Amino acid sequence: MYLTQSLRRAIQQSPNATASIYNGRQRSFTQLGDRVARFAGALRTLGVQPGDRVGILSLNSDWYLEYYMASYWAGAAVNPINIRWSAAEIAYSLDDCETHILLVDDTFTPLIPEIKKLSGALKTLIHLGDGAAPQGMLSYEALVAEAAPVEDAMRSGNELAGVFYTGGTTGSPKGVMLSHGNLYTNSILGVAEGTVRRGSIGLHAAPMFHLADGAFMNGLFAAGCCHVILPRFDPICVLQAIAAHGVTDMLLVPTMIQMLVDHPDIQQYDLSSLQQMLYGASPISEGLLDRAMKAIPHAGFIQAYGMTELSPVATILKPEMHREKGRAKGWHRSAGRATVCTEVRIVDPEGNELPRGEVGEVVVRGPGVMLGYWNKPAETAAAIRNGWMHTGDGGRMDEDGYVFVVDRIKDMIVTGGENVYSIEVESVIATHPAVAACAVIGTPHEHWGEQVHVFIVRKPAQALEAEELIDFCKTRIASYKCPREVSFVEAMPLSGAGKILKTTLRAPFWAHQERKVA
Repeated sequence: MYLTQSLRRAIQQSPNATASIYNGRQRSFTQLGDRVARFAGALRTLGVQPGDRVGILSLNSDWYLEYYMASYWAGAAVNPINIRWSAAEIAYSLDDCETHILLVDDTFTPLIPEIKKLSGALKTLIHLGDGAAPQGMLSYEALVAEAAPVEDAMRSGNELAGVFYTGGTTGSPKGVMLSHGNLYTNSILGVAEGTVRRGSIGLHAAPMFHLADGAFMNGLFAAGCCHVILPRFDPICVLQAIAAHGVTDMLLVPTMIQMLVDHPDIQQYDLSSLQQMLYGASPISEGLLDRAMKAIPHAGFIQAYGMTELSPVATILKPEMHREKGRAKGWHRSAGRATVCTEVRIVDPEGNELPRGEVGEVVVRGPGVMLGYWNKPAETAAAIRNGWMHTGDGGRMDEDGYVFVVDRIKDMIVTGGENVYSIEVESVIATHPAVAACAVIGTPHEHWGEQVHVFIVRKPAQALEAEELIDFCKTRIASYKCPREVSFVEAMPLSGAGKILKTTLRAPFWAHQERKVA
């Protein structure tokens, strides 16, 4: 299984069909394939060898589509960088997996001087844009125009396709290694489960660096579909795109769904083409789901649950389970059932499967399980045991195989679709000279699902205010990881072993709310 297979098939079967629509520009599958083969040729000329990583720091675009496919075509592996990261975090990912080539668009070009100072691996910069390339950068369009097309490298199976960074429980991001087999299997399961269908017109409004949208992209390619691309999420632009292009399928995180369905102008746009709304990546309330289904009653809602380490989907909750039949049994509150390629179990701390209805850890086995974490063998061994990926999520399974995710075993916070690991934030806060102890938790937030909340014990005779601490964090980590609320306490609640009891800290905030992972 190789990821370029879908593009090759589309060129063969629908050469003149529209492959992409972006910023008034349309390209057929033939045109897309030619550009992909040419940029792959340019990458090889620049010295890219099989398995080498190629990075991108960019808003969504048709160039992003080409980047993915051209990297695979050249035999390289992708490193799509989180656009919300600080320069230090970006440099870390580049150096960690030795990414020597980075594609950058105009939005992020101002960050380049700082990234170059911090990164030892970065050698070549390629500018994504229609204008002239800034000094010290190569022009993407010039490379495509001048390079000769090359044959597909045909890397496949267990060969590395990409390194996708996610939050690290040890204080730094982890590079999740995914193979061609991992990602291609996930794409064809989307076709098998009906989350993408031949002839669909899919809208990319969620960030393309995120594997949720990456999986959506691969599924659309597998079904030979058209990609409509917006640079970033904007409710009005999404509504306009649906109406203008007859969008049939869309993937959004709940925060985006809320902004879309609560927009005062939603009724002014023709959304009748929209057939499927995929959602996931962060908690969603039942109230928001009800509002969304009322605002777009003709669309089927599909929930996908998983994680980057699973390429990323493990379970699917189909549209009919959101309606009367599913609601009667409470299935609309679940994360759905294991996909056609996946096994899911609920286990105790020793890995023994628990009886239906009992809460334990959600573990997953199947062809989507990652190769491992880049250069982190110990963390890989801890996560994958006897072929089962331990998600760190607590859940239960009913008699019909529906999985209900009830809590997180890991101290991970999901805010606006982004994963934040508490220890990563704590490691930064702990460096402040006035902080004696700190504990980071997730608390409910109407729009973001959760927000970062920190408890602080000040050092004796030290003055520290919330604003100062938040500003301190903003210079060191991405803004979405920074605390939104600060509580100053005299002491932390501790276990007998001296560990901070975060369950005690969380309890008042979640006492009357369902803490749910979607």
